Amino acid sequence: MPLVKINMLKGKTAEYKKTVFDCVHQGLMEGLGISDWDRFQRIIEFDRADFEAPAEKSDNFMIIELTIFPGRTKEQKKAAIEIITAKLVAALSIAPEDVFIIIAEPPLENWGMAGKQKG
Repeated sequence: MPLVKINMLKGKTAEYKKTVFDCVHQGLMEGLGISDWDRFQRIIEFDRADFEAPAEKSDNFMIIELTIFPGRTKEQKKAAIEIITAKLVAALSIAPEDVFIIIAEPPLENWGMAGKQKG
């Protein structure tokens, strides 16, 4: 059950954002083996004044935060990162340098769903 948070500059169309969601989700299915129904994604948009990045980053720069259950292998995480980036490059012509991905794996005891602690 990956939780996905995508941080980007304001100004993209709904179609663009849907494509971002689809690229990330496909990358998670292929890289981590999640199910198609397992979509918990959100985009958070920022004004230019509220989103600082190095000068060489374009207006397409995004930070993708993946919070996942622990236990995936280094190879699975590597695959997810590479697949997500490749899909964004192919679908939206985003430069690979404009895709920043971070994966966090809180222990299961830190997950609560339907009022129950997971671990």
